[in-house]
Amino acid sequence: MLEGIMIGLSAAFSVQNLLMVVAGCLIGTFIGMLPGLGPMSIIAIMIPVAITLGDPTAALILLAGVYYGAIFGGSTSSILLNAPGVAGTVATSFDGYPMARKGQAGKALTIAAVSSFAGGTIGAILLAIFAPALSTVALLFHSAEYFALMVVGLSAIAAFAGTGQVAKALMMTILGLILATVGEGALFNMPRFTMGLMDLQSGISFITLAMAMFALPEAIFLVLNPARSASGAEGGGSGKITGLRFSREEGRAILPVIGRQSVQGFFIGVLPGAGATIASFLGYAVERNIASGKEQAEFGKGSVKGLAAPETANNAACTGSFVPLLTLGIPGSGTTAILLGALIALNVTPGPRLMVDEPDIFWAVIISMYIGNLVLLILNLPLIPYIAKILAIPRNYLIPFILFFTLMGAYIGQNNATELLLLVGLGVLATILRFADYPLAPLLIGFILGTMLENNFARSMQLYRGLDFIWERPMTLALLVLAVLLVLLPTYRARRARKRAEGVADGD
Repeated sequence: MLEGIMIGLSAAFSVQNLLMVVAGCLIGTFIGMLPGLGPMSIIAIMIPVAITLGDPTAALILLAGVYYGAIFGGSTSSILLNAPGVAGTVATSFDGYPMARKGQAGKALTIAAVSSFAGGTIGAILLAIFAPALSTVALLFHSAEYFALMVVGLSAIAAFAGTGQVAKALMMTILGLILATVGEGALFNMPRFTMGLMDLQSGISFITLAMAMFALPEAIFLVLNPARSASGAEGGGSGKITGLRFSREEGRAILPVIGRQSVQGFFIGVLPGAGATIASFLGYAVERNIASGKEQAEFGKGSVKGLAAPETANNAACTGSFVPLLTLGIPGSGTTAILLGALIALNVTPGPRLMVDEPDIFWAVIISMYIGNLVLLILNLPLIPYIAKILAIPRNYLIPFILFFTLMGAYIGQNNATELLLLVGLGVLATILRFADYPLAPLLIGFILGTMLENNFARSMQLYRGLDFIWERPMTLALLVLAVLLVLLPTYRARRARKRAEGVADGD
């Protein structure tokens, strides 16, 4: 491994490859800031450019830089506008945007940048150490385990519900699962709930749904609520951005979160099909569940832990997703599927032999990830005061800005006008649900996990001719038991807190 790292260092620190790292990070960051575009679109556009470079190492470093740069930059629009730039930064908006509304946009962007850097860096170190071994572990996960993993994800919905909102969160999760069934099913290649529209046969786009749940209602609220200032703060305000740094106490609070979520996010990214989006949601859920009662109440209202967790997890997961791509030739997400196509176009065959046959490519990409995260931190930290000034834009300019990028992101995602109609319809529904105080995050979780849950359950049923896969595969059973514990844990904690309160009252 040390020999491979030395080869990777010499390749990664060549002038051409260093320029590719910087170029990829810059392009990815700015594209990630634009709602709806995301890394898939820009990587697809960049493939012809990468191929013309002629050097597979430089090409892959450029595309990898675009990938994690987009995830790094996607937090900006989530924090400032409540319009997630990429799917992996949706959970960032849960606490990042409330912080921006309090006039703490600078601090939120700083925490996001530091957390992203830490998650990506620790992920790169874990990738260098464990890549060969983890490729074997990833192969142990079959359809049954993925089904159980999706159930674990759904069991965390209580983490996204406020006090006394568990029933509402459950209803929203079911609604998300229902929306996930639109389009062709896993068992039968027949359209479902498409109302005769060909454009719905491939289902509802996640980007369209994310924009409808967060960005569009925010624009409507800005119109309907004249008390809201241009900065998003309630009750007027000057829109002045203060507090670009976080305190030592806040640093000590997020340090263990960064440690936990770097490791958890990386291992979730290693699993093909999981990816940064699921890692960020699970990271947020875990941190909320293990937080103390007082800290738990802050989640969703501007918690530094609630911001650091998804930002760390999604960047670590991006790095982890390169394990199955490079060592097995298995794409773990849509983005890494495009990267796989780029590798094949460059006459590079990913798989177990890549580390042996072409160590310069394998190790140079891993080393460049660390360099890229350092470049992203250096590029982003000085720009935070200027980026945060977006919130000082007058509301009559800010609303069209949000609407433009929301509509553009939804249209570009699927390239048809039906998405715009869906965006408006779902946006109006989301606004009504927000007025009724329904949490919208569980709906997105249900939608994201719904398709994968159904597909893996259907495959498991076909392979084992029924539900026998639960008992025949110990890992599946263990994950399902974990899901049950995650459901029961909040109930147990609430009951214990209630008994403790009653005991204090009796003592008085």
